[in-house]
Amino acid sequence: MREGSLEAPTRHKLDWQNPDFFDMDKINAEMHRVFDICHGCRRCFNLCDSFPRLFDLVDESPDEVAGVKVEDYKQVVDACTLCDLCFMTKCPYVPPHEWALDFPHLMLRYRAAEFQQGKAKKLDQQLVETDRNGKIASFAAPVANWANNNSLVRKGLEAVAGVDADAKLPKFNGRTLVLRASEQPLEINTTAPGYGRKVALYATCFANYNNPEIGMAARAILAKNGVETTVVYPRCCGMPQLEQGNIARVAEHAQSVSAALLPYIEQGYDIVALVPSCALMLKFEWPLILPEDEKVKQLSKATYDISEYIVDIASRVGLAPGLQPLPGGVTLHIACHARAQNMGQKAAEMMRLIPEPDLAVIERCSGHGGSWGIMKGNFEVALKVGKPVARQANAAAKAFIASECPLAGDHIVQGMERLNGPDAPKPADALHPIQLFAKAYGLS
Repeated sequence: MREGSLEAPTRHKLDWQNPDFFDMDKINAEMHRVFDICHGCRRCFNLCDSFPRLFDLVDESPDEVAGVKVEDYKQVVDACTLCDLCFMTKCPYVPPHEWALDFPHLMLRYRAAEFQQGKAKKLDQQLVETDRNGKIASFAAPVANWANNNSLVRKGLEAVAGVDADAKLPKFNGRTLVLRASEQPLEINTTAPGYGRKVALYATCFANYNNPEIGMAARAILAKNGVETTVVYPRCCGMPQLEQGNIARVAEHAQSVSAALLPYIEQGYDIVALVPSCALMLKFEWPLILPEDEKVKQLSKATYDISEYIVDIASRVGLAPGLQPLPGGVTLHIACHARAQNMGQKAAEMMRLIPEPDLAVIERCSGHGGSWGIMKGNFEVALKVGKPVARQANAAAKAFIASECPLAGDHIVQGMERLNGPDAPKPADALHPIQLFAKAYGLS
């Protein structure tokens, strides 16, 4: 028996169309097996709150894992944010090791069984309908943003929907990225080394409805570097539904989005996602959910994260001149879903292309965990998990704060504010690194 695996981790497909996948007795048996291994290892004690909860249950049990009640397994499942870091960076027993642990996908399987049994909260399901909610809010963005920042409204939302009144919620924008891009054509720099490339920017629900500036910055940078772009947004990638365990719905999203993007691939376009969670879905999660779907396979091979794509241009042919230093430096948080893509710190590599880089890189979970981190009962835990990141950001004291994950960026700033106290100057708002790269080009 090997102690650990030295090979690169490999992932097995999600066998969600097999009825055994949803069999709770079999799930609980696998939970017991995995928890027993985790208890004996404990390398993941400092990741998300799932592992402290598990180890507390074991330590308080009269007979270690055997004494943990099956009904208490849910405490561990509910704390998992599906960040994938335990699988990608910590666990020595992932496949191809014979023990074949995949902790996040086991937590997902448990949630999928609960969802199939009708145990998922109806209000939680409505909160993650990002396309519907984004379309509605974009028609009345000033009202939606006022409500998100009104203490009375937020207390009501907390009482009705369980969204913590103190958690910062993303703003909505009345003019979506798709609309802005259609109204503002860009002149392509035909003298740039990268001239001739074509990119279909997958807008993502966040960039489309909440922060179109991320997409506009990416378009401007790519045009400066000779890249023709078109913005495409068939629908959300389904990550919010994946968090709920609604795998069938994610498969539906994967089929429709891949069908919409395939014609661009056939015309020679690269697909570039603006948010790492969405890139992770297109590259890795969808092929595990629909392993036989040829459109999904082609899309997976053609997809880049935006930072990854800029670095690819720089490494292959070089960037267009014009980058200038960013005075005061940058604190850069590497998002968990960027790390889970197994591509290295592409955002950090990109920022180091700026002359005289003054960069502090933080590679640790912010604690936010998508829609998980805004919920009552989770928000304070999320701040606790993210406290080391907030401390590092405070200590770095750079002029700019950036995170590849916009939700994580806001959460880090909230954590910094908590540490500094109400009377301290507020830190700068967090930006996506692509926005800072555009600023370095003088394009923002």
